[in-house]
Amino acid sequence: METESEPYVRLATLRQLHRVVADLNTARSLADTLQTVVDGIVVGLGYELACVNLVRPDGDLVVAAFAGDPAAEALITGRVGSRASWERRLTMGECWDGLRFIPHTEGWVLLEDDVPQWHTDGPDPRFEDEWHPEDRLYAPMYASGGELLGVISVDRPRNGRRPGAWGREALQMYAFQAAIAISNARLRANMQRALVRLEREQQALRASEESFRQAFEYAPSGMAIAEMGGDQHGRLLRTNDALCRLLGRPASVLRRYSFSDLVHPEDIGTLLRTSAEGGRAELRLGRRDGTYVWVSLRNSVVADAADGPRFLLTHVEDIEERKRHELQLAHRASHDSLTGLPNSAELRARLGARLCRRPQSARASAIEALDAAYEGREVHGGHDGHEVRVEAGGAGGAGEHGFQPDGPDRYTASDPFDFPGAPTAPTDGPYDHHVHTVAPATDVDDGTKGLAVLFCDLDGFKSINDRFGHHTGDAVLIEVARRLTTGVRDGDTVARLGGDEFVVLADGLGAADAADLAVRLRNAIIPPIRVDGRAVRVGASFGIGWASCGMSADEVLRSADQRMYIEKRSRSKAHRRAG
Repeated sequence: METESEPYVRLATLRQLHRVVADLNTARSLADTLQTVVDGIVVGLGYELACVNLVRPDGDLVVAAFAGDPAAEALITGRVGSRASWERRLTMGECWDGLRFIPHTEGWVLLEDDVPQWHTDGPDPRFEDEWHPEDRLYAPMYASGGELLGVISVDRPRNGRRPGAWGREALQMYAFQAAIAISNARLRANMQRALVRLEREQQALRASEESFRQAFEYAPSGMAIAEMGGDQHGRLLRTNDALCRLLGRPASVLRRYSFSDLVHPEDIGTLLRTSAEGGRAELRLGRRDGTYVWVSLRNSVVADAADGPRFLLTHVEDIEERKRHELQLAHRASHDSLTGLPNSAELRARLGARLCRRPQSARASAIEALDAAYEGREVHGGHDGHEVRVEAGGAGGAGEHGFQPDGPDRYTASDPFDFPGAPTAPTDGPYDHHVHTVAPATDVDDGTKGLAVLFCDLDGFKSINDRFGHHTGDAVLIEVARRLTTGVRDGDTVARLGGDEFVVLADGLGAADAADLAVRLRNAIIPPIRVDGRAVRVGASFGIGWASCGMSADEVLRSADQRMYIEKRSRSKAHRRAG
C-alpha cells in the first residue's frame, strides 16, 4: 500500500484480500481459523504484527492467535484482558467507521491496564500520518446477532503510515469475513463435540442395552416384557429362558398369550387389581401340562424412548416351595397333628362363620329364612318361645328393621334387638344378606333343616390307653378319625376337639336325619380295631346339638356336649363299654 491512490495498487490489494479471505474457509478447527486470520493480515493487508483477542464464555478476552513476531507471540499469547478494559479502549480515540484508532498521544493512559500489549519505543512522527510504535488500531468482530466475538489488533504498517481510506476499508471488510469464519468454526466445533457426545451416549446406550439383554436372558428367575395400552394390552412380547422353563412353554408360544390368559381363574381378580406401575401380586400361572405354579409378579414400566411407547417389565419368581410351606404351616395350625382332622380352633372358626348374633326362630323353616333374607325381612322367635316378627320399614312401620306392635309380647323399637333376652346388637350393620342358621324343633320333625352338631365321646378308650399304652391309643384315634370321615358326606366337617372327643358338623339335616347319622357313625366305630396284631374295641356316645344364629360357637358346642352326657348316662355301662 505504498501509493493507495493508484488503481493498480488497490487492485493488487483486493486480490490479496480475496486470497486470504478464501484461506479462512479452509481451516479445519477453531484454532486453525484464528491463526489463519492473523496470518492473512500479515500476508495480505500489509501489517507486520497482528493478533486476535477472542471473547471467552466469562466475557473477558484472551489473546488466541498472534503473527509477525515469535518473541511477542511467546510473551502475550494466552494472556487475558478484562472486558472492562477492552470496553474502555473501544470507546476512546478516533472512530474510523467500524475501526477504532488510538494515537500515541492518547494511548499513554492505557499503559497500566490489564490488556496484554507489545510495543517498542520510537521517535516522534516526522510527518502528520506517520505511524508511531505506540499507536493502536483495533477492528472489532461481531456475530450476526450483534454480540462481540473478539477484537483484531494490528501494528506496524509496512509503509510506515497510518492507513488511508482504502486500507481502512480493506481491514474492516477482512474483520467482517473473519467474524463469519470464526462463527462457523465455533459452530463446527460445537457440532463435533455434540457428535462425539452423541456417539458416546450411543455407545453407553448400546452397552446398557447389551447389559439389560444379558441380565434379561440369563436371569435365574422369569422375566417378561408385555405391551401397555391399546387393543393388545398385556400381550407378551418377550420372555426369557427361565420363564419358558417355569411354564413349560417355548418363547414362540408364550408370545401368543398374556398373563390374563395364563392365570388361574380364581386369581384373575388379583391380577386385575394389581397396578401396572410398581404392582406386586402372588398368584398361580398355568403350565403346559395343565398344572399351576405359584409365582410372585413384580411389574415396572419401561419407556422405549423419551416419548416412545411404554412397556411392562414383569419379574416372575417361583414361590411354589414357599407357598407349600405356608400351606403346611397353616394346615398344622388348624389341624390335629395326630389324626389330620381340623382342630378345636378350626372347628370354632367354621362354626362361627355360619353364625351371627341375631336370634332366629326355632320354628322358622330354612326356606322362610332364605326368602326373608332376599326380601329384606326376617321371621324368627324370641328366646322365651313367643314369636317376634321383624319387618322392613314401610307405611305404618316402626322404621327399618323395627318391630310392629301386635299384642303383649310384641315390641316396637328402633333397635331390632331391643326385647327381653335379646343378644347385643351387632356393630357391623344389619345382616341383610346373611342366610340365618336355624335349628329344627326337637319334639316334632316339621321338615326344617339345620346345621347339626354331633358331639362324640369314645367309650372305653381310657382303659385301652392305660392297658396297652399311648401307641395303641394313638392308633385307635387315627382309625376312629378315618371311620368318622368315611361315614359323612363331602362338605361335612369331622374335627377332633381334644383327647377322645370328636365333633361332626353336618348341614342341611332334620332332627331324624341327625339321629340316623349318629347311629351310623356309632355303628362304624364299634367294629374291632387291629393294632400290632391285637384287636381292641371302643364305643361311642353322641350328643346332637343345633347351631342357631344368636348363639356363639362355644354355646353350640356346650349344648351338644351336654346332650352327649345325657345320652351317655342314659345307657348302661355294659352297653357303653367296649374293648
